[in-house]
Parts: sequence; structure tokens; C-alpha cells
Amino acid sequence: MPGVKSTVPPLLPLFLLACGGNPPAAEKSPATQAAALDSAVTQGCLFHVSSRLKPGRMPPQKQIVVTREDGGGCAWGEGSVVLGTTYDDSSLSLAANDLGVAVGFTSKSSPSGSAAVSVQLRHLDPQSLGVLRGTSLGALSPTQAGNVNDVELSLGRDGTTLEVRGSKTGAIPGEVGSGSNYVALFPDFFTSTQAPTITAGEG
Repeated sequence: MPGVKSTVPPLLPLFLLACGGNPPAAEKSPATQAAALDSAVTQGCLFHVSSRLKPGRMPPQKQIVVTREDGGGCAWGEGSVVLGTTYDDSSLSLAANDLGVAVGFTSKSSPSGSAAVSVQLRHLDPQSLGVLRGTSLGALSPTQAGNVNDVELSLGRDGTTLEVRGSKTGAIPGEVGSGSNYVALFPDFFTSTQAPTITAGEG
């Protein structure tokens, strides 16, 4: 059913480091280095999300794949994981810091032209590449299937809030405002299962 859905395996313990100084001590935001919207480097590892054709599928279906490579001191070596499949030309985005890897991709579960498109979000453990959290954004429309057409991820200055933005047709349940664009803010995305606040607009 369209809307915001979550599937949450047990979270691994994560800790923030504090640093002091003058003026008074402040908590240090987890380090983030983004190479592109679909790539990021954290803890010496380069993470990249891409899509590839699934072998032997007709009509064509694509797999969403996250790969890990050495980005300058990666302790875990190369690795990859398939996060899902889709029948659309998926919009892809990835953001990462010391707390984890966030991946977003659009997904269409049927080749039908009228099938809805939703955004899938995953929190990956950077070492095992296991999924620690999964949630989705879907839209409703009174006359046709609602679509959440694309996704762009970024991490807030606090290092813990995940910002998800893109375009849509229809309304995402729980959104405030109206328009063809959306911004969803997930507080403490890597360490909690809090629901997002969703704002719709035209700009």
C-alpha cells in the first residue's frame, strides 16, 4: 500500500565522537565526503550505487547494486550487494558518513505503464553491506497511480538527518503543503526508526 513503510532489522550500536575546544566544546558531526550523487567516501571506502540488467528477464528488469571499493585505506576490501529490482530507469542516490550508508532508488514492481513508482530507502552497514533499515515513500492519486519519480539524498549538517527530495505525482501520505516536488526529512536516520516529516511544494 502506498505511503511510508519501514522494515527494521536490529540496529548495530553506533557512537558519536565528541571534540572540545574554545569556544565551549561541541559535538562533532560525522565526517562525510560525497564524490557524486551516486557515490560517497567514508572510512576510506568508496561506495557507489548503480543499476544493471538482470540476466534472462523479459521484459527487461534491472537490479540495483551497491559496490564498495578502496577509496584510500578501506579496511573491509571490495564488496557488493543487490538491494532490489525494478522495471523503470531507476533514479539513484547515495550518501554516507561514519554512521552508515544511505541509499535511495526508485522502484517499479510491474512492467505495466500504469504501475506506480515508489522510492526505496536503505541504511547499509558499511562493513557487512547488510540492510539495517528499509523504508519507502509512495504517493496516492485519485485518478491514476501516484508516482514518486526521483530521489536525491543528502545528510544534514548534524550528520544524522537524512534529507530526501525529488518530484512526484499525487500526494505522499502525511505530507504538508501541495505541489509536484517533495522534501522528506528523516531525523536520526542511522540510529532510529523515526517517521519523516514530508513537505510538498513547487520550488
